[in-house]
Amino acid sequence: MSTDREAAQAAEAAPPPAPDPDEAQPRPAEDPAPGGAGTTGAAEPPAAEDGDGSGVADDTAIGADSDAAAAEAEEGAAEEGTADGPEAEGGAGAQGGDGAGEAGKPVLSEAAAELAAQKVERERIARRRAERQGPVDAGAKLSGKAADLLAAVRAVESGEKPSPVYFDEAPVAPRRAPEAPAAPRPARTAAPAPTAAGVEGVRAVLARGGAPEALAVPAATALGEDAAERLAEDPWQLLAVAGVRPTQADGFARALLGQDAGPGDERRAAALVGWLLEQAALKGHTALEAPTLEAALAQYGVPDPAESLEQAIGEGAVLVFQEPLGPPVAEGEEQPVRVLVGLEGYALAEESLADGLARLANTFNDPADWEKAATGPGAELIRAASGHGLVTHTGGEAARAEPLALLAAARDLGLRVCLAAHTPAHGAVTARDLLSGAAGPGRDADGQFAVDLLVVLDAPQLDVETAAALVESVPDGARLVLSGDPGVLGSAGPGRVFADVLAARACPQLVSRTPDPGPVGELVSGVGVGELNQVDAPGKEVVIVPVRDAGEAVHRCVQLVAESVPRAFGIPVDAVQVITPGHGGSAGTRALNAALKERLNPGPGRFGGFDPGDRVVHVPSPGRAVPARVVSADAQGLHLDAAGARIVVPKEQVESRVRHGWAVTAHQAVGARWPAVVVVLPGDAAQALSRDWVYTAFGRAERHLSVVHGVDQALPRAVAEVLPKPRTTRLTGLLRALVAAAQDQPE
Repeated sequence: MSTDREAAQAAEAAPPPAPDPDEAQPRPAEDPAPGGAGTTGAAEPPAAEDGDGSGVADDTAIGADSDAAAAEAEEGAAEEGTADGPEAEGGAGAQGGDGAGEAGKPVLSEAAAELAAQKVERERIARRRAERQGPVDAGAKLSGKAADLLAAVRAVESGEKPSPVYFDEAPVAPRRAPEAPAAPRPARTAAPAPTAAGVEGVRAVLARGGAPEALAVPAATALGEDAAERLAEDPWQLLAVAGVRPTQADGFARALLGQDAGPGDERRAAALVGWLLEQAALKGHTALEAPTLEAALAQYGVPDPAESLEQAIGEGAVLVFQEPLGPPVAEGEEQPVRVLVGLEGYALAEESLADGLARLANTFNDPADWEKAATGPGAELIRAASGHGLVTHTGGEAARAEPLALLAAARDLGLRVCLAAHTPAHGAVTARDLLSGAAGPGRDADGQFAVDLLVVLDAPQLDVETAAALVESVPDGARLVLSGDPGVLGSAGPGRVFADVLAARACPQLVSRTPDPGPVGELVSGVGVGELNQVDAPGKEVVIVPVRDAGEAVHRCVQLVAESVPRAFGIPVDAVQVITPGHGGSAGTRALNAALKERLNPGPGRFGGFDPGDRVVHVPSPGRAVPARVVSADAQGLHLDAAGARIVVPKEQVESRVRHGWAVTAHQAVGARWPAVVVVLPGDAAQALSRDWVYTAFGRAERHLSVVHGVDQALPRAVAEVLPKPRTTRLTGLLRALVAAAQDQPE
């Protein structure tokens, strides 16, 4: 990846870093490192990850490749704790935010249609700046600036101020389905390619600001046809380019605007609000609480964060919501609320998803007669699906037999069925291929899936936009079953769809009683409840390999993959998968893959670091990791074989979208299983461990699990104490309100 350090000449000291959006309180700011357009402070928010992680690319350059893959949006700074330092392997591929909600411009729901119409009236919001009044008492549990922001929300509700960009609290009645359903919106689509003239205009503006020319194409793509004019007028819009950080945008703005580029500039504050929400989305949030966002703005040197946030809301850059806290209060009392701020794209997706799930949950009044089919391990699930349009099913790997039994029963009853999963599996299509039409039953004349029953495995891997597109495509009268293991790592994209649906209790919830078999299943089941048990493994199904340092961890890993496991269990080398917490560090995926390549497929790496026969992972889009093998390379790019399917990766995308795949991270491995797995836990990975990470990594093994163990007591401590990081979302409240309102309506 090329790095332009000349931009650093034009910059001043960087502002202090923002707090991690996952933290409720801001952390103390660290002393910034000198830098500017080409350098960053010492402690930027760790939402970004290297390579196919989900964030920015390089601490020493303004971005790199805006299409860089983001297979693990959650691995964050903890993963990079295994690295030697900031590394440059491409920027984030996850372009969050507004664009997704507009792809295809379908009719989503009454609320979504209203939002679209409201865009025309957004100029009225400018009046708010002239009408702004002092603080208004609000919220039993809010005070100060948070109360002021809530007062602004309530001013809209009362009609005192216009409402184009505001959501009220959770809806109180289900929204009507569109009279003539349009084709459901596809998952996020790529922005149109910019024109040559547009790129040249952006390149000229970047040159004036001392920014790398490599940003011209991604900036022109992100900002549209008038990108050069927008960038010259508002340099902080460079933050719309994946991989660019605030300190870099500040240096660029100072080079263009001189002394006019102050920390309190309204343009800077608005861009920072959007950027912080994008970084939060990379960690799984669909919104942030207003106080958290204000604290982040303050640590980036914004003089009046609450004022800046209110301006961003008033100008339509972001949306504001309020959610009730606790049970309803008595008449005359004020309901405590929390104030959330989010991007329109994710707001539309959550609204649409809640609408669709409520529609399915309220589909059937009487169960169908499936009693004769309700036999065997899936009997309970079959009975639940017979009378409900929406059902959730939880369980481990062995529990997958139950939704498969449901599919077989429904097929025998003459129903059209489809099975979708996160990764390719026997008899299943991937969710993305189903949405794109590349696989699956196809769509009917109304654009809906031609199915009567859709079963989605690996439901915890659904991000909010993919889930919304799937649910919108399920026709009225059909059934949807969401099945998965709630103990695994969450989705790479924003949202916690499966967990939110479970928490809403808006439909029947079936919990499988089928345990995962054998010593590996016993070990993983214990991890799921916070216990790292010693299991009896007479056939060496589970082996612990203690190591003293990372060098020994790499050596033992190669020995296990190349010799010990194939010899002891008759498992081919290609069926042994290595999993480790991070990409960087002396025993991360890079180091392990280098050692494994040297042993298993040595070569000069003449195709951009790859040779024919190399085992790789192709990351075509955020959250997807496709195992493949290198076949050849030519002027078109790198040719891969993915389970018989041929893939050509353009050569300019190889660095950011292809990694060696003998060793992967747990996020890349989720949804797949191998006959044997070697989990490598070097000492510097201790901070990256959590219960869901260990549960996911150990659970990828079918017959044999080797744990190369160098973290001492950090492993049992992580299993017992380190829970998954919470995500801020709205789906649970929206779904509860819609289903409750439907139940309250008279027959």
